[in-house]
Amino acid sequence: MRLQKNTLLALCSVLEFARQPGRPFSAGEIAHKYGASVHHLAKVLGRLRRAGLVTAARGSGGGYRFSGNPKRVTLLDVICVFEDVGSGNEKRAKRGLERAVDQVLAEIDETAKATFGSITLETLLKLARRQPSL
Repeated sequence: MRLQKNTLLALCSVLEFARQPGRPFSAGEIAHKYGASVHHLAKVLGRLRRAGLVTAARGSGGGYRFSGNPKRVTLLDVICVFEDVGSGNEKRAKRGLERAVDQVLAEIDETAKATFGSITLETLLKLARRQPSL
């Protein structure tokens, strides 16, 4: 499974917010850190806000904050905001080897979904803390 740039940017943003809960982050701060345009990141953050994963406040002391529980929010929760993680089965009839390949790909997708659904933001943050700094 390959994730879109929006999804990866969303995951990094949410992890930054969850790492320091309650601290407001500007879109510019996150965009600069991950090499994205502020305009592009604002669209990503808007979708996360509509999904209830972040809150936004304007003005002095404003910014974006994580609004979930890092112990409960999974990578799949964030990914589903940006990716179609449905069944992916096309309605057209498949024959022979095409059907077998489709079945294997569907099983791989289900495994990926189960894995993303089992990893919480807190788990990923703990893993990141154990990684050596570059």
